[in-house]
Amino acid sequence: MPSQDVNYLNTDRHPITDPDYVAECRGQLDQDGALVLHGFVGPDTIAQIVETFASLEADAYYANETHNVYLTPPDPSLADEHTYNRQIISSKGLIADDHIPAASPLRIIYNDQSFQSFLCGVLGIESIHAYDDDLSSINVHFAPEGKELGWHFDNSSFAITMLLQAPDAGGSFDYVPAARDSSSGDMGYDLVGRVLDGSQPFRSLKFEPGDLVLFRGRDAMHRVTPTEGSTTRLLVVFAFNDAPGVALSRSALQTFYGRTS
Repeated sequence: MPSQDVNYLNTDRHPITDPDYVAECRGQLDQDGALVLHGFVGPDTIAQIVETFASLEADAYYANETHNVYLTPPDPSLADEHTYNRQIISSKGLIADDHIPAASPLRIIYNDQSFQSFLCGVLGIESIHAYDDDLSSINVHFAPEGKELGWHFDNSSFAITMLLQAPDAGGSFDYVPAARDSSSGDMGYDLVGRVLDGSQPFRSLKFEPGDLVLFRGRDAMHRVTPTEGSTTRLLVVFAFNDAPGVALSRSALQTFYGRTS
């Protein structure tokens, strides 16, 4: 049965049930490690979402702890200056999944069967699952002036995001593809160290409000640079996994949400 919620999506521009279109998107993602679908959600829906969440900005949790790029606790057996233990600042705020209204277009899109089937086809996976914790599945990120998301790797093998409101300046999404090989246990210490030192080239993704971005972030190191100007950068993260029962580590939950449940 077609999804009753597909009206939130621009299916004229992005025919997400068309196998040829799905294959085209998958090819681009496989080639570049990132896929930007411009105008995936229309401006009226984006304006509705921004209006809802702009009023919740004061309730956002702003991380006040540093973290390493692997989002794991420090290893006391390694020196403080070792790449694994180097601390990064992430200062953006967020509203966690348990505070996303049930009637929000974000939750309706997240649960949309056509959308989830499209993601499976593009990502080359058999099924897709929400996070097995109360906080991680849908997050709205707030980055007022000076706030940033420091260099890190994702726990999930892929990430789906959509910009809701662009800042006046700054807020650049930068990434280094294949900075590590998590499947083999290669942590990429040398390359990661060069990134942190500012001597390693990186790429930047350009996108506008309403653009859907698919990104393979488990092995691609990435960040969002500090926001500049008076307009808060708003972004939603649609977080899924390709297997059931996956949750963020307690360390990552505490770092980014200030709580573990």
